[in-house]
Amino acid sequence: MTKQNIKVDPDIIKYPVITDKTTKDVENNIYCFKVTKKSNKNQIKATVEEVFNVKIKKINTLNMPQKIKTVGRFKGKTTQYKKAIIQLYKEYKIELFEN
Repeated sequence: MTKQNIKVDPDIIKYPVITDKTTKDVENNIYCFKVTKKSNKNQIKATVEEVFNVKIKKINTLNMPQKIKTVGRFKGKTTQYKKAIIQLYKEYKIELFEN
């Protein structure tokens, strides 16, 4: 497989998704990020590897659907976004939390 010139843009990664499940996955070297909707796996991989100085073993992406939320008597929808689930090699780690 040849490596193409892939544009590295730090704005692709918006922020890490932090839930109970994702904090448990950090122990298995799996991290979850919210990314821009137009980005693809190659762009996400190149950006994460350069910004965090790590090597990615596996990457999965999914488009999170809109959900209907009710606040009082008003109904609205959450914004739709793309989520990237990234697995790193064992020797690498991303520090999401300050000690």
